[in-house]
Parts: sequence; C-alpha cells; structure tokens
Amino acid sequence: MEFDWDNPPFELEGSLTVREVEESFEDPFAVRLLPDSPRFGVQARYFNLGKSVSGQGYFSVYRTNGRLARVILARPFTDQEQFFYQRRMNKTFAS
Repeated sequence: MEFDWDNPPFELEGSLTVREVEESFEDPFAVRLLPDSPRFGVQARYFNLGKSVSGQGYFSVYRTNGRLARVILARPFTDQEQFFYQRRMNKTFAS
C-alpha cells in the first residue's frame, strides 16, 4: 500500500513516525475495520490497529482509493485497543 503524507492533518509526536505508522499497516495481524456510523458515510474512512516492527501498537484512521492511503489520524494504542488487538490475535491462533 502506498501512502500520501503531504501535509498530514495531525502532528507526528514522540515515538510516532511515518515509518512506524506504515509498518503498522504491514502487520500481518493488523485489524482493519469499516466504521458502522453515518458520520463516516460521506467519505469512507477505515480504522487500522496494527503494530510496528518495534512492537508499538498504533491506531490509525485513513481513507483510500484502493491504491493510495491517506492517514487522517494516527496515535499509539490505548489500553482498550491493545486488549482488543491481543484478543483478536489470540482468537486467530486458537483457530
């Protein structure tokens, strides 16, 4: 997946880097979701929960045309997102 990083609408702060965010999309266990909300109906936005190579989890909101992804928001996992991600991984390995 290619990314559009021209003028990102959020600040890259602390441990958050473009490389780490991109790596979180390459995570083979990443969870991608389409929100079920009319708020996101005008322009489809997706959620990605994935980990970078260093093991840091990132939650991202993005749009895509199928070829190019534009990250609208990216931040480290909250405790609840970490729990959800881990639960999905455990379910995958249990199957």
